[in-house]
Amino acid sequence: MISAIVWGTGNVGRLALRAVDAHPALTLTGVIVHDQGKAGRDAGDLAGLGRELGVAATTDIGAVLGARPRAVVYAASGDIRPDDALADILRAIRAGAVVVTPALYALYDQRNAPPEMREAVLDAIAEGGGSLFVSGVDPGWGNDVLPLMISGLGGVIDVVRCQEIFDYSTYDQPDSVRYLVGMGQPMDYEPPMLAATVPTMVWGGQVRMMARALGVELDEVRETLERRPLDETITTASMGDFEKGTQGAVRFEVQGIVEGEPRIVVEHVTRIHPSCAPDWPVPPDGDGAHRVIIEGVPRIEVTVEATDEHGNRAAGGNATAVGRLVSAIDWLVDAEPGLYDALDVPLRPAVGRLGGTRP
Repeated sequence: MISAIVWGTGNVGRLALRAVDAHPALTLTGVIVHDQGKAGRDAGDLAGLGRELGVAATTDIGAVLGARPRAVVYAASGDIRPDDALADILRAIRAGAVVVTPALYALYDQRNAPPEMREAVLDAIAEGGGSLFVSGVDPGWGNDVLPLMISGLGGVIDVVRCQEIFDYSTYDQPDSVRYLVGMGQPMDYEPPMLAATVPTMVWGGQVRMMARALGVELDEVRETLERRPLDETITTASMGDFEKGTQGAVRFEVQGIVEGEPRIVVEHVTRIHPSCAPDWPVPPDGDGAHRVIIEGVPRIEVTVEATDEHGNRAAGGNATAVGRLVSAIDWLVDAEPGLYDALDVPLRPAVGRLGGTRP
């Protein structure tokens, strides 16, 4: 069995705890939390499993890493603390662990990461013998391995388009929804997540990876952005009121330009209520979906709807992203120490998990 710890127990971390518990090759040996109020609580309680796992959460990072876990699922946020997240991850790699995480956007496409970041990771790998694989919670597989796999079913490929379409009133991060993305803010508010170059910083690596896999050279990476106001004040079950005239929907694209045309596109369509921007792409039903469209001959469209936590599709998307990361651990343990990306790590079947215990 591979000893694994989960670092962080928020929206991603609690799903990581479940995924580690469900994986037959892994055994949970530690849980790191930053909130003193969570210290001492059993991992099963933090994961919402309805049963204890016999592992108590702790804030003592040194003690957990000192036990030399073979793997670390780093689930703490890197959105507003990228330097701290990188420092934590380097510490785990130096302790000899295989680390999987969605926290470092710049390392989605590790070959084109900032040199100083990449060199710091490679130095830690050389020192400690660990490894690192970064893939997104958007989810990463929806913008790399899935579209690439589906593209192989086609003949002539004109455009590879990856869409995330979601109702953000179901997303359990009110501050991110209101302030990072700007839902419910005046239309002259500038949401940090939508500022020029930020979408490319987050999703551009996946566009570049797809281009590399498809054997094409990008002229550049471009961004487009549209925002729509609410026509009426709406009330959500989880986040209260969003006023008429404030931002109610966002649509942006990160485009890989090939010979002057957008050929590889990651598109996000986000609403706070279905009534806003009804002419934009919508999910087949419910509150969200991920979709891959291969424009060409033939035209291929695949929509993925994942649910978790009582039918929540935002949680379902996170759960599948976490599943991709956790399922990679035993492959990474068997591989040479190194810095890996989604084109290196195969998408793997759920060996030994058919008929497993539900949370």
